[in-house]
Amino acid sequence: MEFEKDLSVAETGIGGLKVVDLAVHGDSRGWFKENWQRAKMTALGIPDLRVVQNNISYNDSRGVTRGIHAEPWDKFISVARGSVFGAWVDLREGSETFGKVFTTVLDPSKAIYVPRGVGNSFQALEDGTAYTYLVDAHWSLELKRTYTFVNLADPELAIEWPIPLDEATVSDADLNHPMLKDVVPMAPKRTLVTGCNGQLGHAVRALAEERGVAKDFDFCDIDTFDMSDPDAYSKYDWSLYGAVINCGAYTAVDRAETPEGRAACWAANATGPALLARTCAEHGITLVHVSSDYVFDGIAEVHTEDEPLSPLSVYGQSKAAGDLAVAGCPRHYIMRSSWVIGEGCNFVKTMKSLSDRVADSEDKLDKITVVDDQLGRLTFTRDMAQAIFHLLGTHASYGTYNCSGSGAVKSWADIARAVFEAANGNGDRVVPASTADYYASAAGPIAPRPVHSALDLSRLETVGFRMPDWEEELAGYIGALMV
Repeated sequence: MEFEKDLSVAETGIGGLKVVDLAVHGDSRGWFKENWQRAKMTALGIPDLRVVQNNISYNDSRGVTRGIHAEPWDKFISVARGSVFGAWVDLREGSETFGKVFTTVLDPSKAIYVPRGVGNSFQALEDGTAYTYLVDAHWSLELKRTYTFVNLADPELAIEWPIPLDEATVSDADLNHPMLKDVVPMAPKRTLVTGCNGQLGHAVRALAEERGVAKDFDFCDIDTFDMSDPDAYSKYDWSLYGAVINCGAYTAVDRAETPEGRAACWAANATGPALLARTCAEHGITLVHVSSDYVFDGIAEVHTEDEPLSPLSVYGQSKAAGDLAVAGCPRHYIMRSSWVIGEGCNFVKTMKSLSDRVADSEDKLDKITVVDDQLGRLTFTRDMAQAIFHLLGTHASYGTYNCSGSGAVKSWADIARAVFEAANGNGDRVVPASTADYYASAAGPIAPRPVHSALDLSRLETVGFRMPDWEEELAGYIGALMV
């Protein structure tokens, strides 16, 4: 064992598997070490392990050999007494290093961080070796069903055990694990998508299916999981989930100004996300939550992520409350969008239908009025779904990201005119009007709208994702509607 070295972290060639050289201080009395030091180790690239359990394997004699077991949690492994020869094998489904082996000797001065799905095994090199590991999930029967194993003696792995296995102490179960060619890889943690029947929920499901990962997703909507109901959370085993993508929301902004609408709006947009955030925090789950330009008053022409919240409407206030609750979840992405367009009822489809009516000589409708003093950009749900997958896939820094279409800032009237022109060449039949004039004769309450809804997209671009130009996406979207 080496004393008085600096704390350091080294890569192993298997993604996420990291060797840690520990600073051990010794003298004639023995030694002392900081076995797990959160601040120092995370600064060096070790993931922030959410420790819920500490396990110790005591090995009475030299030659005790255990493994190779891949378990559904992250582990931080170290030795309290003695030393081991360790071997780790990547058994994760879809991993670029599947089947790769890494070996090293661990003693009290060397530890290793083992990510979920990497098979773990060791051989005690001294009598009385104590092998200890911190884990980030409690054992459960459901989790046990996801374990996977590979044989210690698989010639394809070619692990050179210091003590030959026929001289070692190995359980019958470990001797009979499958060879690598027959291993069932460990699937990734599951992803839960709420609000799956909405525009963004449809896009997330479609993208998951397109990428071949939908088998690892669960989809729900308010009819099967009301996230504003505390009792509803017991229906899920949250230890199985690595991410929740919350696409659910109450979006009837004018109805939210009524007594009944206000209560429903706050339940869906504030109470639900708060309960979801608390659950995700308790289980170490990454929460993706969709926000809105309505959390701002619209005075600034372009909104950055750190602009103070200043909502004008009940809807905006409820979304701002949801954002604040979600921000308390350690692992969160708040995706702030504007003017969302996807599958289902939306502004572009409505304008296309009205353009068709205006073009129909037998229809009495000859023009429409659209507001021209609200300015922003459209957000297409497929692009937003891709941005969400990018953040999750690249493990980008947690926090808030603006996520709307890029390109020119225009009014609703401009967009309507573009739809009319593309659909039937009748863009001149769109008549602009001020918001005040448009709603002057409205019978019910009308929610105040932000004048400026454009979002600054630079933070999303710094993590490697650029949202497409909304006008180019609009052309393709209209084209698909006309097929």
